[in-house]
Amino acid sequence: MMFVTAVMAGLSTAALAQESPKEEDFFRITGVSIPEGVLLEVGGMVRLPNGDLGISTRRGEVYIAENPTSPRPYFRKFATGLHEILGLAYKDGSLYCAQRGELTRLEDTNKDGKADVYETVYEWPLSGHYHEYSFGPKIAPDGTFFVSANVAFGDEQWYRGESRVPWRGWIMNINGKGQMQPWATGMRSPAGLGIIDGQVFYTENQGDWMGSGGLWHVGKGAFTGHPAGLRWAGQPNSPVKLTMEQLYAVVDPRENKNAEGRYIKPENVVDEDFKTLFEAREKLPQIQLPAVWLPHGILGISNSEPIEIPKENFGPFGGQVLVGDQGMSIISRVFLEKVKGEYQGASFMFRSGFQSGVLRMAWAKDGSLFVGETNRGWGSAGDENQGLQRLVWNNSVPFEMRAVRAMPDGFEIEFTKPVDIKSAENIASYNVSSFIYKYHPVYGSPPVNTEECTVKGVKVSPDGMKARIVVENLRRYYIHNITLDGVRERDNSYSLVHPTAYYTLNNIPEGQKLPLSELKTGKAKASNVKSAAAGTKQTKAAASNAAPAKPAAKATAKAPAKAPAYAEVKGLLAKYTCLACHNPTKKQIGPAYTEVAKRKYTAQKIVELIHNPNPQNWPDYATEMPPMPQVPKADAMKIALWINSLNESK
Repeated sequence: MMFVTAVMAGLSTAALAQESPKEEDFFRITGVSIPEGVLLEVGGMVRLPNGDLGISTRRGEVYIAENPTSPRPYFRKFATGLHEILGLAYKDGSLYCAQRGELTRLEDTNKDGKADVYETVYEWPLSGHYHEYSFGPKIAPDGTFFVSANVAFGDEQWYRGESRVPWRGWIMNINGKGQMQPWATGMRSPAGLGIIDGQVFYTENQGDWMGSGGLWHVGKGAFTGHPAGLRWAGQPNSPVKLTMEQLYAVVDPRENKNAEGRYIKPENVVDEDFKTLFEAREKLPQIQLPAVWLPHGILGISNSEPIEIPKENFGPFGGQVLVGDQGMSIISRVFLEKVKGEYQGASFMFRSGFQSGVLRMAWAKDGSLFVGETNRGWGSAGDENQGLQRLVWNNSVPFEMRAVRAMPDGFEIEFTKPVDIKSAENIASYNVSSFIYKYHPVYGSPPVNTEECTVKGVKVSPDGMKARIVVENLRRYYIHNITLDGVRERDNSYSLVHPTAYYTLNNIPEGQKLPLSELKTGKAKASNVKSAAAGTKQTKAAASNAAPAKPAAKATAKAPAKAPAYAEVKGLLAKYTCLACHNPTKKQIGPAYTEVAKRKYTAQKIVELIHNPNPQNWPDYATEMPPMPQVPKADAMKIALWINSLNESK
């Protein structure tokens, strides 16, 4: 009997120690067979009524992939000779695409499988600047089209986005008769248009005036933050009434010159008295805040298309939103809710590991997701410059946070599977902090104003599907980093596939707060919380480590005497999101660390460049590195010494 008991105990220990499932155990990335000679730098995708897939490319071609989920789909070239098509839509038997300078209708009238009608629906001006990309169209419920237009950049002020010709930095609404109405402005690089809940949304990239990427709900007449498009706000048909002068009276554009009369590029200042976007909105109510921030380097660096998940697709996540990212080659997930009439919600990591930058997505008839990818000129994670892949759910439900909802005194977390009550009632299982970004003309922003939010207690529903946490120091407009490292799944003691949510708290709801008598306030030792899933070595570690760090101490740290090994700095590179853009040996969004080592900077110089980068040092890279003063000097020095150890020529 003692032998049997010992064997059973051993089996129990082995079960607890098994590794928790990862995202790839539920959502599989598969390839799509593409004919030799077809280069799919995907700019747009749309599913046709018969299930075929329309694909537009950055090289100006449109393909129809017949039977696209079959082992060998047939690719037919439908149109060619167009200019960098970055969006595709279908309506009433025709395909519509946004070229650089126009919305174009394509139709096959003689039924030979190729477009014989190339009709200009509406054209907009171009200055000829390389950055004047145009995106869309997306079809609104009323049948009209939405397109968006990138800004250009300056000559002497090469770092400053500008609208050289009308409607650059705008979203435009166009009807079938070719009549255009300007819709909203404040866009810098609006690569992701989407119709969600019947409303216009778009995603923005980090850049000048844009502290991080995010998902915006865009009502008519809104201003979302980038000032370039305000140049045309005085036009008779403009719904935006804000002027550039009004904005600059609130936020300094920092158009300063040196003693020689040359403009000085704005750089991040660590101890400055900065403004946030929500503080600017207090004086300028036309400003539209993001519905959901997508923290830079964590949930993307070049956010692309948002797409609604059909109710019947992807199990518990039906009805939510997926957002691609071109730079990090990932897809994140967004749960939206309305509080006091305004969209807000939580963002989560969903699936990483795509072969190139995720730009466009489209649903297949079988419920899988086509993922269109491109890299050229922009840079992305992954080994390929372009591609078409599919994301397939295996019908097994992962243990995840399905949703996070704002409460008057904290948050309600809904799970996809029942939790282990003991772990979920332990407040040591939860960690909450909040942060925000600067609103300034600098390229990007470090996370600022980071504060801890103490979890005072938790109430778990009897079925184990929800946990309501009471949190001190809730801050309106801030991003709340909610991490559940200690919560375990009821049946297998698995940890969450993705234990971190980022909730954008635009409004704190009214309502009843939970009395202390209903809360569990016990806090077990951390070792007891974590022991239930000893084998959970997974991507959650990187996600939780990627939370913005507290500001660096001002004291200068002493440099370690010896260069650390990669194993010693890998955690730091993940924690400060360095690996989102840099690879030790390969060019990615930024240069490989081996290339940085060849520059033979001193370690102190690398530390300075981490805190305040100089993009002119790397003119061949389109994406600037943002300032990262939040990296403590001691950690930055370790990274710098490791980088310099890679220079084999020393």
